[in-house]
Amino acid sequence: MLHSQIIGEGTPFIILHGFLGMSDNWRTLGLKYAEAGFQVHLVDQRNHGRSFHSPDFSYPLMAQDLLAYADAHGLKVFHLMGHSMGGKTAMLFATEHPDRVLSLIVADMSPKYFPEHHGACLQGLASLNFDIIHSRAEADEALSAYVSDIGVRQFLLKNLYWETKDRLGLRLNLPALIENESEIGAELPDSNVFEGKTLFLKGEYSEYVMPEDEALIRTHFPHAIIDTVSKAGHWLHAQNPIEFYNKTIHFLCDTL
Repeated sequence: MLHSQIIGEGTPFIILHGFLGMSDNWRTLGLKYAEAGFQVHLVDQRNHGRSFHSPDFSYPLMAQDLLAYADAHGLKVFHLMGHSMGGKTAMLFATEHPDRVLSLIVADMSPKYFPEHHGACLQGLASLNFDIIHSRAEADEALSAYVSDIGVRQFLLKNLYWETKDRLGLRLNLPALIENESEIGAELPDSNVFEGKTLFLKGEYSEYVMPEDEALIRTHFPHAIIDTVSKAGHWLHAQNPIEFYNKTIHFLCDTL
Protein backbone atom coordinates (compact mmCIF):
# COMPACT_ATOMS: atom_id res chain seq x y z
CA MET A 1 0.00 0.00 0.00
CA LEU A 2 1.20 3.49 -0.84
CA HIS A 3 2.29 5.71 2.02
CA SER A 4 0.45 9.02 2.41
CA GLN A 5 -0.08 12.02 4.62
CA ILE A 6 -3.78 12.74 5.15
CA ILE A 7 -4.66 16.28 6.20
CA GLY A 8 -8.05 17.82 6.97
CA GLU A 9 -11.68 16.81 6.47
CA GLY A 10 -14.02 17.25 3.53
CA THR A 11 -14.10 16.26 -0.11
CA PRO A 12 -11.12 13.97 -0.84
CA PHE A 13 -8.29 15.49 -2.89
CA ILE A 14 -5.34 13.29 -3.90
CA ILE A 15 -2.04 14.94 -4.87
CA LEU A 16 0.76 13.06 -6.68
CA HIS A 17 4.37 14.32 -6.70
CA GLY A 18 6.81 14.22 -9.60
CA PHE A 19 9.82 12.05 -10.48
CA LEU A 20 12.44 11.95 -7.69
CA GLY A 21 10.03 13.85 -5.43
CA MET A 22 7.81 12.86 -2.50
CA SER A 23 4.66 13.84 -0.68
CA ASP A 24 6.61 16.20 1.61
CA ASN A 25 7.12 18.52 -1.40
CA TRP A 26 3.39 19.31 -1.24
CA ARG A 27 2.82 19.62 2.50
CA THR A 28 2.65 23.44 2.66
CA LEU A 29 0.08 23.63 -0.15
CA GLY A 30 -1.68 20.57 1.23
CA LEU A 31 -2.31 22.40 4.49
CA LYS A 32 -3.86 25.31 2.57
CA TYR A 33 -6.18 23.00 0.62
CA ALA A 34 -7.18 21.36 3.90
CA GLU A 35 -7.98 24.77 5.38
CA ALA A 36 -10.25 25.35 2.36
CA GLY A 37 -12.33 22.29 3.22
CA PHE A 38 -10.66 19.34 1.50
CA GLN A 39 -9.41 16.06 2.91
CA VAL A 40 -5.97 16.11 1.31
CA HIS A 41 -4.08 12.90 0.54
CA LEU A 42 -0.41 13.56 -0.17
CA VAL A 43 0.70 10.27 -1.69
CA ASP A 44 4.19 8.82 -2.17
CA GLN A 45 4.25 6.89 -5.44
CA ARG A 46 6.06 3.55 -5.60
CA ASN A 47 9.85 3.69 -5.25
CA HIS A 48 9.56 7.23 -3.85
CA GLY A 49 9.34 8.69 -0.35
CA ARG A 50 8.14 6.20 2.25
CA SER A 51 6.21 3.99 -0.17
CA PHE A 52 7.23 0.44 -1.04
CA HIS A 53 10.13 -0.43 -3.30
CA SER A 54 9.63 -2.60 -6.38
CA PRO A 55 11.82 -3.47 -9.36
CA ASP A 56 8.75 -2.84 -11.54
CA PHE A 57 7.92 0.74 -12.44
CA SER A 58 5.51 2.12 -15.07
CA TYR A 59 2.48 4.38 -15.37
CA PRO A 60 0.00 1.47 -15.61
CA LEU A 61 1.43 0.11 -12.34
CA MET A 62 1.27 3.51 -10.66
CA ALA A 63 -2.34 3.94 -11.79
CA GLN A 64 -3.12 0.51 -10.31
CA ASP A 65 -1.39 1.56 -7.07
CA LEU A 66 -3.61 4.64 -6.93
CA LEU A 67 -6.77 2.60 -7.47
CA ALA A 68 -5.76 0.21 -4.68
CA TYR A 69 -5.02 3.19 -2.42
CA ALA A 70 -8.40 4.83 -3.11
CA ASP A 71 -10.25 1.56 -2.51
CA ALA A 72 -8.37 0.88 0.72
CA HIS A 73 -9.25 4.35 2.04
CA GLY A 74 -12.87 4.17 0.91
CA LEU A 75 -12.48 7.02 -1.58
CA LYS A 76 -15.24 6.38 -4.10
CA VAL A 77 -14.75 9.73 -5.83
CA PHE A 78 -12.11 12.42 -5.39
CA HIS A 79 -10.36 15.37 -6.96
CA LEU A 80 -6.98 14.41 -8.40
CA MET A 81 -3.86 16.48 -9.06
CA GLY A 82 -0.44 15.41 -10.27
CA HIS A 83 2.78 17.25 -11.04
CA SER A 84 5.15 16.09 -13.80
CA MET A 85 5.38 12.29 -13.45
CA GLY A 86 2.45 12.49 -11.06
CA GLY A 87 0.57 14.34 -13.78
CA LYS A 88 1.11 11.43 -16.17
CA THR A 89 -0.13 8.99 -13.51
CA ALA A 90 -3.15 11.21 -12.88
CA MET A 91 -3.92 11.49 -16.61
CA LEU A 92 -3.81 7.73 -17.07
CA PHE A 93 -5.91 7.09 -13.96
CA ALA A 94 -8.57 9.64 -14.94
CA THR A 95 -8.90 8.23 -18.46
CA GLU A 96 -9.11 4.65 -17.14
CA HIS A 97 -11.37 5.35 -14.14
CA PRO A 98 -13.37 8.47 -15.04
CA ASP A 99 -16.16 7.54 -12.63
CA ARG A 100 -13.75 8.00 -9.70
CA VAL A 101 -12.43 11.47 -10.61
CA LEU A 102 -14.45 14.57 -9.72
CA SER A 103 -11.92 16.81 -11.45
CA LEU A 104 -8.37 16.58 -12.71
CA ILE A 105 -5.48 19.03 -12.36
CA VAL A 106 -2.26 18.42 -14.27
CA ALA A 107 0.71 20.56 -13.22
CA ASP A 108 3.30 21.19 -15.95
CA MET A 109 2.99 17.97 -17.94
CA SER A 110 1.73 17.03 -21.39
CA PRO A 111 0.29 13.69 -22.58
CA LYS A 112 3.06 13.45 -25.19
CA TYR A 113 6.19 11.28 -25.20
CA PHE A 114 9.31 12.78 -23.61
CA PRO A 115 12.83 11.48 -24.34
CA GLU A 116 14.99 10.56 -21.36
CA HIS A 117 16.40 13.68 -19.72
CA HIS A 118 17.02 12.87 -16.05
CA GLY A 119 20.44 11.29 -16.56
CA ALA A 120 22.48 13.90 -14.70
CA CYS A 121 20.19 13.82 -11.66
CA LEU A 122 20.21 10.02 -11.51
CA GLN A 123 23.98 9.80 -12.03
CA GLY A 124 24.53 12.41 -9.34
CA LEU A 125 22.36 10.60 -6.81
CA ALA A 126 24.00 7.28 -7.68
CA SER A 127 27.45 8.82 -7.12
CA LEU A 128 26.74 9.71 -3.49
CA ASN A 129 28.97 7.51 -1.35
CA PHE A 130 27.63 7.49 2.18
CA ASP A 131 30.74 5.75 3.46
CA ILE A 132 32.48 9.11 3.12
CA ILE A 133 29.55 11.56 3.01
CA HIS A 134 28.31 12.33 6.52
CA SER A 135 26.28 15.54 6.10
CA ARG A 136 23.83 17.20 3.77
CA ALA A 137 26.43 19.84 2.95
CA GLU A 138 28.89 17.17 1.84
CA ALA A 139 26.17 15.49 -0.23
CA ASP A 140 25.32 18.81 -1.86
CA GLU A 141 28.98 19.42 -2.72
CA ALA A 142 29.28 15.95 -4.31
CA LEU A 143 26.03 16.36 -6.23
CA SER A 144 27.12 19.75 -7.59
CA ALA A 145 29.55 17.95 -9.92
CA TYR A 146 26.50 16.61 -11.78
CA VAL A 147 23.76 19.19 -11.11
CA SER A 148 24.74 22.86 -11.21
CA ASP A 149 21.33 24.32 -10.32
CA ILE A 150 21.16 24.76 -6.54
CA GLY A 151 17.36 24.65 -6.54
CA VAL A 152 17.34 21.28 -8.31
CA ARG A 153 19.98 19.97 -5.88
CA GLN A 154 17.92 21.06 -2.91
CA PHE A 155 14.92 19.27 -4.40
CA LEU A 156 16.93 16.07 -4.93
CA LEU A 157 18.52 16.22 -1.48
CA LYS A 158 15.11 16.10 0.18
CA ASN A 159 15.46 12.36 -0.45
CA LEU A 160 18.26 12.14 2.12
CA TYR A 161 17.47 10.64 5.49
CA TRP A 162 19.34 9.15 8.42
CA GLU A 163 19.31 5.36 8.08
CA THR A 164 20.97 5.24 11.49
CA LYS A 165 22.17 8.02 13.77
CA ASP A 166 25.51 7.91 11.95
CA ARG A 167 24.68 7.06 8.33
CA LEU A 168 22.78 8.89 5.63
CA GLY A 169 20.84 7.15 2.87
CA LEU A 170 18.30 7.80 0.12
CA ARG A 171 14.62 7.00 0.45
CA LEU A 172 14.37 6.46 -3.32
CA ASN A 173 14.66 3.03 -4.87
CA LEU A 174 17.37 4.42 -7.10
CA PRO A 175 18.34 1.17 -8.90
CA ALA A 176 14.73 0.63 -10.04
CA LEU A 177 14.35 4.23 -11.18
CA ILE A 178 17.60 4.10 -13.16
CA GLU A 179 16.64 0.77 -14.74
CA ASN A 180 13.20 2.07 -15.73
CA GLU A 181 14.07 5.68 -16.62
CA SER A 182 12.62 5.23 -20.10
CA GLU A 183 9.16 4.65 -18.57
CA ILE A 184 9.02 8.24 -17.26
CA GLY A 185 8.58 9.73 -20.71
CA ALA A 186 5.85 7.35 -21.87
CA GLU A 187 2.94 9.00 -23.68
CA LEU A 188 -0.72 8.63 -22.79
CA PRO A 189 -2.27 5.91 -25.02
CA ASP A 190 -3.94 7.38 -28.10
CA SER A 191 -7.43 6.10 -27.27
CA ASN A 192 -7.54 7.36 -23.67
CA VAL A 193 -10.06 10.19 -23.08
CA PHE A 194 -11.37 11.90 -19.94
CA GLU A 195 -14.53 13.94 -20.46
CA GLY A 196 -14.53 15.46 -16.98
CA LYS A 197 -13.45 18.86 -15.75
CA THR A 198 -9.71 19.29 -16.25
CA LEU A 199 -7.16 22.04 -15.62
CA PHE A 200 -3.68 22.02 -17.16
CA LEU A 201 -1.35 24.50 -15.50
CA LYS A 202 2.02 25.20 -17.10
CA GLY A 203 4.94 27.27 -15.85
CA GLU A 204 5.64 30.42 -17.85
CA TYR A 205 9.30 29.49 -18.27
CA SER A 206 8.82 25.73 -18.59
CA GLU A 207 9.12 23.78 -21.84
CA TYR A 208 7.12 20.76 -20.69
CA VAL A 209 3.84 22.10 -22.11
CA MET A 210 4.30 23.94 -25.39
CA PRO A 211 1.69 25.76 -27.52
CA GLU A 212 1.78 22.93 -30.06
CA ASP A 213 0.77 20.47 -27.30
CA GLU A 214 -2.61 22.10 -26.74
CA ALA A 215 -4.34 20.23 -29.59
CA LEU A 216 -3.08 16.91 -28.19
CA ILE A 217 -4.25 17.85 -24.70
CA ARG A 218 -7.75 18.58 -25.96
CA THR A 219 -7.82 15.32 -27.92
CA HIS A 220 -7.50 13.43 -24.63
CA PHE A 221 -9.21 16.02 -22.39
CA PRO A 222 -11.84 17.79 -24.52
CA HIS A 223 -13.01 20.06 -21.69
CA ALA A 224 -9.54 21.06 -20.54
CA ILE A 225 -8.73 24.57 -19.39
CA ILE A 226 -5.08 25.39 -20.16
CA ASP A 227 -3.57 28.17 -18.06
CA THR A 228 -0.16 29.53 -17.11
CA VAL A 229 1.47 30.27 -13.75
CA SER A 230 3.64 33.35 -14.22
CA LYS A 231 7.27 33.71 -13.18
CA ALA A 232 7.64 29.95 -12.76
CA GLY A 233 9.30 27.02 -14.47
CA HIS A 234 8.68 23.29 -14.08
CA TRP A 235 8.39 23.49 -10.27
CA LEU A 236 5.58 26.02 -10.61
CA HIS A 237 3.91 25.08 -7.32
CA ALA A 238 7.13 25.91 -5.44
CA GLN A 239 8.29 28.85 -7.56
CA ASN A 240 4.99 30.75 -7.47
CA PRO A 241 2.88 29.01 -4.81
CA ILE A 242 0.43 31.88 -4.30
CA GLU A 243 -0.63 32.08 -7.94
CA PHE A 244 -0.60 28.29 -8.23
CA TYR A 245 -2.86 27.95 -5.19
CA ASN A 246 -5.23 30.69 -6.32
CA LYS A 247 -5.70 29.15 -9.77
CA THR A 248 -6.17 25.62 -8.44
CA ILE A 249 -8.51 26.50 -5.57
CA HIS A 250 -10.67 28.58 -7.92
CA PHE A 251 -10.93 25.60 -10.26
CA LEU A 252 -11.64 23.17 -7.42
CA CYS A 253 -14.34 25.36 -5.90
CA ASP A 254 -16.01 25.74 -9.30
CA THR A 255 -16.35 21.96 -9.48
CA LEU A 256 -17.98 21.49 -6.06
